[in-house]
Amino acid sequence: MPVSEQALRNREHWDRQADEYQAVHGPQLNVDELVWGAWSLPDSELGILGAVADTDILELGCGAARWSIELAKRGARPVGLDNSSRQLEHARGLMAEAGVDFPLIHASAEDVPLPDASFDVVFSDHGALSWADPHVVVPEVARVLRPGGLLAANVSSPLLCICYDEARDRTDTRLHRSYFDLDLAPEGNGSVTYELMDGDWIRLLRANGFEIEALLELRPPPGATTTYGDYVFLDWGRHWPGEHLWKARKG
Repeated sequence: MPVSEQALRNREHWDRQADEYQAVHGPQLNVDELVWGAWSLPDSELGILGAVADTDILELGCGAARWSIELAKRGARPVGLDNSSRQLEHARGLMAEAGVDFPLIHASAEDVPLPDASFDVVFSDHGALSWADPHVVVPEVARVLRPGGLLAANVSSPLLCICYDEARDRTDTRLHRSYFDLDLAPEGNGSVTYELMDGDWIRLLRANGFEIEALLELRPPPGATTTYGDYVFLDWGRHWPGEHLWKARKG
């Protein structure tokens, strides 16, 4: 299937932004731990992936592949997929530094170029399930997962989306949009992120054969810091969940 026009625009956006993104956020992301989201909350505390040794794992929207690098160190067999070639260049550099090797795939998650039933786990931490159409990606996830396989997806919460002030480019405590208007959020230069209501996520996952095991509403601990302060600031995040982490199992 050819890459969609929107996926191409998002690819161009990330090829332009990759160097700046890594320079700004790399210091927070360079940790020897599996961590989720804007506040780097440990998987060991959230209980999403658990033990990963000897498992086949696909990271959708891997960026510089820090998650996959850490998974490889822990005995997993990761594959990193990203829509941006420049992000994957950063990934190759970090893999060489870490002394690990695993496949990196330059592709849109809307058309994963891998066989059916290839993975035990597929996950995305503000990756492809935010930057590609979930209605296209979730069926692809179901296809490449084995029976009983795990999908974990961390995305912006609907509340954060409707509290985002586009004119000021920041989240605040006012409702700027209708909850029922969630769809596409412009990210500049024609790129977009995708937003779904919680009910839409539930219907989409169930329609593709997933049983929802958990929805974690992520909350930063007191005094937490982040390089993603333009996305969500601490006081806001302590009062309302800015990120929803879905955990679902393929039947």
